Amino acid sequence: MTNQTDPTSIPTLPAYDEPTLDQSFAVLAEEVRTTAAGADAEAFRLLWLGRKQGRLKLISEAWLKQAPAEARKPLGIRFNQLKQQIEQSLEAPAAKIAAAQGLDISLPGLTRTPGIPHPLLTAMDRVVEVFHHLGYSTQLGPQVESDFYNFEALNFPENHPARDTQDTLQVAHQQSKPSRDRLLMRTHTSPVQIRTMVSQAPPLRIVIPGKVHRNDAADATHSPIFHQVEGLCVDTNVTFSDLKGTLDHAMRALFGSAVKTRFFPSFFPFTEPSADVQISCIFCGGKGCRKCKHSGWIELLGCGMVDPAVFQAVTEERRRLGLDPSPYDPARISGFAFGMGVERIAMILHGVSDIGQFYSGDMRFLEQFS
Repeated sequence: MTNQTDPTSIPTLPAYDEPTLDQSFAVLAEEVRTTAAGADAEAFRLLWLGRKQGRLKLISEAWLKQAPAEARKPLGIRFNQLKQQIEQSLEAPAAKIAAAQGLDISLPGLTRTPGIPHPLLTAMDRVVEVFHHLGYSTQLGPQVESDFYNFEALNFPENHPARDTQDTLQVAHQQSKPSRDRLLMRTHTSPVQIRTMVSQAPPLRIVIPGKVHRNDAADATHSPIFHQVEGLCVDTNVTFSDLKGTLDHAMRALFGSAVKTRFFPSFFPFTEPSADVQISCIFCGGKGCRKCKHSGWIELLGCGMVDPAVFQAVTEERRRLGLDPSPYDPARISGFAFGMGVERIAMILHGVSDIGQFYSGDMRFLEQFS
């Protein structure tokens, strides 16, 4: 055999009988073991498996292609055995590392399935996007809120049922604090409206998505934790017509251009006048079906013109904090507010009958939205 340190030097086979083949390939096998121990993995791979000058390619050209027909089978068997030895030598370092780390590299790899947004987040983002296109900006606030921002500034009287522990989750050990500073889990995202007005002068156009908490027993349509999207517009000469036009456009953007809206008188402490908003049933087109209880309409959200008492509370809080109290003078400005439940919208969009399915963590349910 010739010098084996030269990668381009391939020995000539003197014969093709079995003993000669065994001896020639034994020399090559020893060369593989030697070079595998003395070179890094990439250098070893290029030496033996390089596409142009790799020794395995040169051996194939020098031995296999030149061999007589009757010698090609035994020669091919030994050639494949040499190739397997080279590949095993390349895998050996990785196997040693894996063994030291307690890994079994013979097991199939783990497949990472990309996640998808939760259907509630998708519905909430969809609503927020509609109002972004109308020039509204997003505002967020804390979920642990004070009585002032959650109730007092929103014109809830002291004896209002919503302030009772049967309806509101109160933070423990608050009795020693003044009533306005007592903490609770916010029952709506409306406190963010107050916080924004206290910190910013009009004009305002904000949309407020977020999680809220109420002391409700869980059933098919109620949950102690749910999500809301509220909106607030404050400026000079804002009218109820502006409110109706805004919500009519938003409902069409959410549910399709054929959807109609209608308003019914209602009551909320923080708006006057107040209204409940219904949309024509998106399932039957207003003809009447089981999902709309054969009425042709689905109640979706509440709204109204901001009560002057709310502007007065904001004015007093700005004065208390040393801010200019004049921007929210009810004689000069007006505004409207609205709010909707995200779960209700998601249930309508996806035909879900039980709100608890959104929180169950059942992948069979959630994977339907991928």
